[in-house]
Order: sequence, then structure tokens, then C-alpha cells
Amino acid sequence: MALVFRVHWSIRLGLAQAAEPLRKGPLLIQDQDLFLLVHPGAEVRKHPDEEQQATKIQAWWRGTLVRRTLLHAALRAAIIQRWWKQVLVRLLAERRRAVLESYTKQTWAAVRLQSWVRMWRIRQRYIRLLHAARIIQVYWRWHNCHTCGFLRGRYKLAANQLGLELEIFLGSQICRITECIPFPIKN
Repeated sequence: MALVFRVHWSIRLGLAQAAEPLRKGPLLIQDQDLFLLVHPGAEVRKHPDEEQQATKIQAWWRGTLVRRTLLHAALRAAIIQRWWKQVLVRLLAERRRAVLESYTKQTWAAVRLQSWVRMWRIRQRYIRLLHAARIIQVYWRWHNCHTCGFLRGRYKLAANQLGLELEIFLGSQICRITECIPFPIKN
């Protein structure tokens, strides 16, 4: 029958301690090919080279754990940095789009304002030209009325005659002609 103990080795203190022994009394510890019978709390001495080898193994294992922890931390940091860079790129793209929209709105507003000003100036020039043309036309018509005459007339049609009234204006002179022209009667 084998005795089962949970044994905790403390290399630093050089003590073998049994935690929760199944039986009270001395502990049975296997060290390589040797079996040792040790009382709880008793001091167990190992050979110096075995202690150095155990220290090296423990240091290697602790180093492996630390490197694994650092690797996991570095991977997590890389994931967070990659996510943050994506967030920054998205924010930069949104800012660029907002600046571009603002610039296009300002440009279109300036173009629209310039076109309105150009249209207003051209309309003002057109109105001045129309006014000048009207002045020229008025003077020309007044001049033509004094140098040339014009004719105005009316007629009355009766059953057997045609009545004409003509007025001829020559400058300041007026000539009025009134005539009645009889129709020939056919039998």
C-alpha cells in the first residue's frame, strides 16, 4: 500500500512540508531513485548541483511565463493600436469630407454671388442703352415730323356716295380735304 501526500518543496528554505497528509506521522518522499522518510517540518537538504539545476529549471519556466505574458500583452496592445488607427483614419476622412463640403459650399456661394452681380451690372447697362435708344427715337421722330408730313383720314360710306375727309400735316401747316364722290347707278 502506497502512502499519498501532497508535498510542497520550498527550495529557498530547504524544507519539505506535507499539506493535508492522509496519515499523521512521517512523510515518504521520493527523490530520484531514493525514498526518504521525513517528519513534517523537518529540514531536507539537497545536493548543491541539484539545487542549481532546479533553480535553472524554475528560472527557465518563470522566463517562459513572463515571455508568454509579454507576448499576449504585446498582441493585445497591437490589436488596440490597430483599432485606434482605424478610428483615426475614419475621423480624418470625415474631417476631410466636411472641409471639402464646406469649401464647395463657399465656392458655389461665391460663384452664385458673382453671377448675380454680373447679371445686375449687365441689366443696368441694358436699361441705360434702352433709355438712350428711346431718347434718340423721340428726337428722331420729332425731327421727322417737322421735315416730313403725315396723312390722316376718314371715310363715310352711304348708299349712293363715298365721303372722304383727309388731313395732311406738313410741319406746322395743315391741309384738309373733304369730298363726296357719287356712285354711278346702273340700271
